This record gives sequence, structure tokens and C-alpha cells, in this order.
Amino acid sequence: MSRLSPQDPNSYSRPDQVVVSGIHITWTVDFTQKVLRGAALLTVDRKQDDVPHLILDTRELDIKGVKVEETGQGLTYVLGEHHPNFGSSFTITLPSDAKKQCKIQIEYETSPGCSALQWLSPEQTAGKKQPYVFSQCQAIHSRSLLPCQDTPSVKMPYTAEVKASSDLVVLMSALRDGQNEEGAITTFRFRQPIPMPSYLIALAVGALESRKVGPRSLVWSEKEVVEKAEFEFAETEQMLKAAEELCGPYVWGQYDLLILPPSFPYGGMENPCLTFVTPTLLAGDRSLADVVAHEISHSWTGNLVTNCQWEHFWLNEGFTMFVERKIASKLYGETTRHFSALGGWKDLAECIRTRGKDDPLTCLIPDLTGVDPDDAFSTVPYEKGHTLLWHLETLVGGPSEFEPFLRAYLDKFKYQSITSETFRSFLLEYYNGREATLASVDWKAWWHTPGMPPIKPKFDDTLAVACNDLCRRWVEWQLDTECPFTAKDLASLSSNQVREWLAQLQEEDPLPVSKLQKMEELYSMSGRQNSEIRFRWLRLAIKAHWTEQVDDALKFVTEQGRMKFVRPIYRDLYQWEEMRARAIATYESNKDSMMHVAAYVVAKDLKLKE
Repeated sequence: MSRLSPQDPNSYSRPDQVVVSGIHITWTVDFTQKVLRGAALLTVDRKQDDVPHLILDTRELDIKGVKVEETGQGLTYVLGEHHPNFGSSFTITLPSDAKKQCKIQIEYETSPGCSALQWLSPEQTAGKKQPYVFSQCQAIHSRSLLPCQDTPSVKMPYTAEVKASSDLVVLMSALRDGQNEEGAITTFRFRQPIPMPSYLIALAVGALESRKVGPRSLVWSEKEVVEKAEFEFAETEQMLKAAEELCGPYVWGQYDLLILPPSFPYGGMENPCLTFVTPTLLAGDRSLADVVAHEISHSWTGNLVTNCQWEHFWLNEGFTMFVERKIASKLYGETTRHFSALGGWKDLAECIRTRGKDDPLTCLIPDLTGVDPDDAFSTVPYEKGHTLLWHLETLVGGPSEFEPFLRAYLDKFKYQSITSETFRSFLLEYYNGREATLASVDWKAWWHTPGMPPIKPKFDDTLAVACNDLCRRWVEWQLDTECPFTAKDLASLSSNQVREWLAQLQEEDPLPVSKLQKMEELYSMSGRQNSEIRFRWLRLAIKAHWTEQVDDALKFVTEQGRMKFVRPIYRDLYQWEEMRARAIATYESNKDSMMHVAAYVVAKDLKLKE
């Protein structure tokens, strides 16, 4: 049986022996068979002279042949036993006379069930005329897209040539490098000169249009939503400039946004040069554009400085939450940053309650030996990691003392993949002579103890006061007294404050259905376009066992596939015993239209698989 790497518990590859230093991809997109077919040309460097094999990660790839590019010499290879979470090792015997560096071409095609890809029929798109395919490789799904060293410890540049119908547009996580049309087929070329991990390789093919939203930014989508997207993300350049002030120059050249079909399972994905975002951000008032600030931040924290394995995921996400909220502070004021952090703390507390305070996967650095990183995905690395950085900033004297460290850290480790210990060592080195300042940090408690963080920072709650007041008034209102509320109650609250008000109500005992009916009458909650508000409203209704709202809840989890929304609502309905069968039936009838990762985790939430 194949053994996983001693360096990365989620990869078979051994980059300490032979490392992939570059990739050239050639693909033909076949919508009929739902496969990509072509080749991966790997530039490989021997790091140990006596190692005879290159070990790669794969998952359900159909390997056609392996050869040395220069000579055409065929190479022998062995595919290891398939593991449902980790795929198969792919061991290639290197030529005995190979130089330190050689190029190996692997001809293959993907499986129709490729876990990195979602194939959509024309009927599943906004335009209803052309098919669509898009990828999601994080955390360990790039091995189902191409044979690679699917570990974030390996970074390499890549180029690609992708053939598709001339009716379609191909985009990748790289700079567009021209295209050639030959009759009904167009070849699109891409180049990504900056080394990056395999999980950031991304592909989208569909009937796409673009609009310019900044000097280095286009927004892409199907034409039916492109104008909405143009409006929603008009502040992209301001966010980029704020991030550069904090983190240093943006090195990736282009920063485009692709609004994907609704089944995309995340709020956003930070693919270099082409951030993928969910259409659930199209609120019509730019109130959900903070997700774009998050993905922009990843251009430094994650893409430039990367966790070396998924156990250290907080180095990607905790830092990114921290920078995202710093951008909010620069654009909208420091109280906005604090208000967002308060909401994040609530999200973290709910996550810990749901998973259990003793769940080892709520450690900031969890042990992922034998664990699919998809099973570990949660708010913990985002918010617990953010809280640690906020605490460190407070200890060293505030933003004016910590922001120069942040920039020095990003400059020191750019283009590298690092561990948490590397971060800590640099922190202590940077603040050399101030050891007493950081002596109180209990690193074991922060990193290796499950549950909530050991310390809660003091967040400014100025923007939360009105939310608190309205929450208390609704909770304390006696139904046998006159209704003290009016339709104007929410007029002075921002969309984010309405979200917070609903989040606070969610933490209370279930409200009587009659109170929620009054809210609906006064505030028209069901008609709100903001997906975050709609999500929290539906959860309140489910918690109150308001039967008439179940249809809307089930519609919400099937019209979009964002896991942040879908998973809690399915879990809530599962806990409501009378609705459990309906929730399971809805999932079963819709799972084939969900992306792999979402279908996988919801099945676990509904106790349909271990």
C-alpha cells in the first residue's frame, strides 16, 4: 500500500527527493464526455542524486503514457492503491542517465467524476445556451485535475494551452497570453510566471463576458449578471491599493474577478490573477464586497506566503482575515474593523459549539494524519488565527507597532511555504529585546488546545450597540402588550448591522413564531436580497419551528451551493426531527448538481456517511 509523505500527511509526493519546478499543461475541453484530455509536461529537479523515482499525487486519472520530452524515451510507472480521500500515488522511474533536471511528459485524461471540476449543462447556467465547467482545487483536489505534487510546500510557475469551442471563453489563474481560432476550436494560452502551489491552478470555461472595473481589473461572468457584477465590485482598485499600503507591492499583475454559477461552494477562492466568487455576493448595494477584500488579501497571505501543509492552514486564513479587516479599517474606519471582528468571534463560538469544544479539529494546528482536509475545514483557522494576531498586535503596542512587522514578515517569506514555528521564530527575532512583551503568550494553548481561544480581545462595540438594543427589545417584548416596533426600526442600520442583529437573536432562546411573523410584517425580511441576511433570517425561522418557512429554506439550499449557508441550514433541519426526512430527500434529489466538496460534507452533516 502507498505511504503518505512524512513531510505532508495529505500527500504521497516526496519533493525532498525530486521536486517539480515547472508545469506546462495542454488540455482539450470535452463537454460531451465531461473530461479534460491532454498532457502535463513537468520540469523535475533531482534533489538527491541516488533517488530513482518521481512520486506524484493523482486521483482517478486515466494515464495514457509517460516519456522524457527530449528523447521520447518511454518511462515505466506504477499507480498505487486508490484511497477515497487521498487518491493514488503515481511513481515514475526516472531514466538512469537523467541530468539533475529533466522534462517528463504525462499524457492523460481526467475522470468524468473529477472532484476538482463541476460540469454544468446549458440548463444549469444563467444563459441556458452553452455548457460551463469550473474548478475548485483547494485543498487536495488538484491531483484529480493533473498529476502533480499536491502539497502546498511545492511552488512552481506554470503555462497552459487550452482548446475549447470557439463559442466559449477559457480563463485560468494566470495571465492571458493570447489565443488562436481555428474554425470551431480556439486555443487559449496562459502563463503564470510566479511560483505557486498546485491548489491554486484554476480553470473556468463558459459563455463569459468582461467589464473593466479598474486599471488592472476586469470582472467576468455570464452576460446575464455582468452589469450587476460591474456595479458590485467597482471598489476593487481601492481595496487593492489599501492592501498594498499594508503588505507591499501587488506582484501578480492582473487582478480579475470571475462570478461563478451558484453551485460554487465557497464565498471566494483566491486563484492568482482570477479570484473566483459566488453570485451570492450580488446584493445590489456592495454590502458583501468584504469577501473581495478577503480574496485580495490572499495575494500576499496564502498565495505569496503559504502554509507548507494543511495543518498550518491558519497561516493562510488567519492572516487573511487580519489583513481583510485592516483594509476595512483603512476604507471605512477602525470601528468597522472591530465590528467585523465581533461578528467573527460569534461565528467562531457557533463553530465550536457545533463541533464540540473538545474536537481536536478545533485546534489551530490540528493533526491531519489520515484526515481529509475537507473534513477539517471550518471557521477555526480563520477566526482563531485572526484572534491570535489581534492579541499579538495588542501586546506589542497596537497597529503602529505591528503593521511594520506584518510587512517585514511578508517580505521575508514571499514565494515560500512555511510552518507556524517559522512564523513564531521570526516574530521573536523581529521583536528581539522585547521578550518580556511576548512572554505571556501561551503558544501551546493557542495552537494545540481545542475550543475557543484562551484570550478574547477587547473589541470596540460602538456599531453593535444599536443591534444589541433592538435584539433585547424583541426578546423582552411581551406579546400581550402593544407592539412597540415600527417599519423604520432598521432604517438607520447598515446591512452589516442587520446581520449582527439577526446573529444576536440566533444566540437567544427560540422566539415565538408570532414574533417572527411580526418582524416579517414590519421589515419584509423574506424579500431581502442580501444573502447573509436571508441566511440568518431562515435560521431564526427554523429555530422557532416556523413550518411555513421551510419551503424557503429548502429553496435557498438548492438555488446556491455556498457551504457557509448550505451546511448550517441542513444541520438545523436535521435537528428538527419532523423536518429531517424532508432535508435528506432534498439533498438526495439535488446532490448531483452540487460540487464534490459540498455534497461530501453535507452528506456527513446529514449522517448519510461516516
